[in-house]
Amino acid sequence: MLPIPAGREGWPAGMGNINQFCLNNQLLTGNSRNGLRLRTHTHTMLLNYVKISFRNLVRNKAYTTINVLGLALGMTCGLLIFTLVTYHLGFDTFHANRDRIYRFVTEQKRETVSYAASVPSPLGKAFRNDYTFGEKVARIVTADDILVTIRDGQTVRKFKEAQGVAFSEPEYFDIFNFPLLNGDPQTALTEPNTAILTEHMARKYFGSANPINKTFRLENKIDFRVTGVLRDLPANTDRQTEIFVSYASLKQFNEWMASDDAWGGMSSALQCFVRLRPGVSPEQVERVLPAYVTTYRPTSKNVHHYRLQPLADVHFDARYGGVMTQTNLWVLGLIGLFLIITACVNFINLATAQALNRAREVGVRKALGSIRSQLFWQFIAETGLITVAAMGLALLGAQIALPYVNEWFQSRMTIDLLTDWQLTVFIALLIVVVTFLAGSYPGLILARFQPVLALKGKLSQQSIGGFNTRRTLIVTQFALSQMLIIGVIIIANQMRYAQQSNLGFTKDAVVMVPMASESSIQTQRTIQNRFSALAGVKDVSLCQAAPASDNNWNTSPRYDNRPEDENFGINVRAADDQYIPLFDLQLVAGRNIYPADTAREFIVNETFAKKLNLATPQALLGKTISLNGDRLKGPIVGVVRDFHNLSFHEDISAVCIASAIDQYGNYAVKIDLATAKATLAGLAKIWSDAHPDQIFEYQFLDDQIAEFYETEALMLKLIQAFAAIAIFIGCLGLYGLVSFMAAQKTKEIGIRKVLGSSTGQIVWIFAWEFSRLILVAFVVAAPVAWYAMNAWLNNFEYKVEPGIEVFALAIGGTFLIAMLTVGYRAISAALLNPVKALRTE
Repeated sequence: MLPIPAGREGWPAGMGNINQFCLNNQLLTGNSRNGLRLRTHTHTMLLNYVKISFRNLVRNKAYTTINVLGLALGMTCGLLIFTLVTYHLGFDTFHANRDRIYRFVTEQKRETVSYAASVPSPLGKAFRNDYTFGEKVARIVTADDILVTIRDGQTVRKFKEAQGVAFSEPEYFDIFNFPLLNGDPQTALTEPNTAILTEHMARKYFGSANPINKTFRLENKIDFRVTGVLRDLPANTDRQTEIFVSYASLKQFNEWMASDDAWGGMSSALQCFVRLRPGVSPEQVERVLPAYVTTYRPTSKNVHHYRLQPLADVHFDARYGGVMTQTNLWVLGLIGLFLIITACVNFINLATAQALNRAREVGVRKALGSIRSQLFWQFIAETGLITVAAMGLALLGAQIALPYVNEWFQSRMTIDLLTDWQLTVFIALLIVVVTFLAGSYPGLILARFQPVLALKGKLSQQSIGGFNTRRTLIVTQFALSQMLIIGVIIIANQMRYAQQSNLGFTKDAVVMVPMASESSIQTQRTIQNRFSALAGVKDVSLCQAAPASDNNWNTSPRYDNRPEDENFGINVRAADDQYIPLFDLQLVAGRNIYPADTAREFIVNETFAKKLNLATPQALLGKTISLNGDRLKGPIVGVVRDFHNLSFHEDISAVCIASAIDQYGNYAVKIDLATAKATLAGLAKIWSDAHPDQIFEYQFLDDQIAEFYETEALMLKLIQAFAAIAIFIGCLGLYGLVSFMAAQKTKEIGIRKVLGSSTGQIVWIFAWEFSRLILVAFVVAAPVAWYAMNAWLNNFEYKVEPGIEVFALAIGGTFLIAMLTVGYRAISAALLNPVKALRTE
């Protein structure tokens, strides 16, 4: 063994660093020396992989571009969907002791079961006084679209707050982790007419001034003094109200809801939360809740079952108003996974197709001593470079698309690698997984080439997995694409069906104008008369809501003085005598109600007669109906043809129409669309003249009805986008494969042309190959898509029936897209001069 040469720090002058010395002279021995040699060799080898990979990618620009674009599109969708899923899974997870926080909810059982995210308003107080299960109990009543007025000297500013205000008990801020920046959470809402604002609302109303002890007016009738400022609410909470006022002031706003005796009804505006004591289970609490039903609702046919809903379920349970079901998150996650797999399949297709072009390179490497593992890692390095470049584009694409996604989902998602560690980990894992998922198979194919065959150019299709492998991959791609296309067609058909079907009433050219709060009966009548006199107005009705509305008043009816209420509910539509003609509701028996301010006469629908098992609607005429605990009572004077009073998700309910001016909330105005702009301006002036301190608003009824299907409209947009991306990725791979196929069949095409084949016959060679694959993909996709979409359609009571035309359109569209993709390249190959093709023969 040679001694270590002397010199500076034991090294000879001019030898450079220790790595170079070890590599060049190989003097070091033992474990430490071998480890150093191995690390140096590995480092150099990795650099070599990257360098050669970069050169190969630059040399094959078209191949690189197609792969980068395909992977980037798939990864963009993956990033957006991951951001969306983690955003929703993170809702209200930041509260301390969140596993002990529950919401009181109600199951209402008549002839069917319905669900409400609320309970009677006295229940929270009674539970707090009667039992010790709850560490903290808080009621909260939310009023949306509230007018807030700020007076600063002679200046008056008005704000219409869509999120409204929340009348909150002080314990609400003990249960939820919404910290106060100013004020005492124990006392901030204990006194009447006190309020807490978020930082955002405080700046909006009072600028940079200290908001404490400033005042604002609610609905022009109640003044509140600011006693606290909350830190701005996080984006991922369902509690989005930014103005909290004392629960003690609720009586001034809604006396019935504030009553401790209002056990007879519920409002969706009221919710009650509890934080259970440690060791108390929800089952223990639910065992005592039936006592409130037997005590306060012993004779009601609308049987209530009070339950505890965990805070973790609030965001996801659609029965109680959850905005994003976990099923939808799973579907979105699977779509994202499908798109990434599609992009990887596209990469594998192109890489294996490109393998023959690299045969001699592999042969030379093997002849010079390269082993399989080195060739495998060489290709993995190339794939890694493509994946990293694709991820860079994906991050850019995700940032560009995020504002549109936030608008669609009405969310506040962000993509920030510096603060979101989950996203950073996901990106790192995605790069690794995609690199190995996309690169392993082509790498193994290249590594197993026989050097003699490779150098002689004798490799066949079977040497790179054959066409059968790539056929399988193409079938996978197009099966996924066709599933999405079928989904788009069925959802679009259902949406069109809901929008264009006869609802049983006229919805076109009807404008719904909300009444001002606390407007008197005389004012309402005056505005109605002035609206009617306006040019361009055909009819005006005072009503609670349109025939189809989510503003519902449901109660149990008592028919013909029977001793008990019926075992079904009835949907009450409070309206005047102009309601029937304005909405063109069709009377099948009897007459319209006479003008009145209170419920003296009733009109019901055909479903009411069916639920009573009456032979004809005429049998109802003259019979008495009692509603709302006999508070409303009178004879039935008419029966209207059934109309859709809810969305197509639900069956038509029993409906009752009666005058009740204290329940009116809207002016329904039928207008001439030819003069709509001038008419709306006239409506605004008349309304504002009567209510100068309010803000005029309106909405066309067809837009209001379209809100029933916001979730479906959003799903349609998403699946359209995903389908377009999946098809585009598939077409990139298809184009690359056609190019490869044309290169491999150059001599065959030349021979065929010399023997007299036409251009059409040559093109058919390519078309037949991919037509078969698309047909096989359709056979796989059609039953899966049919099953999935039928499950989705089961959410509707009124729905389309997917026919053969849906599947014919899907496969026809796929054929057209595929032919457009391969057509240019196939025709170019067919038109190639056969002399050039056969020159090497």
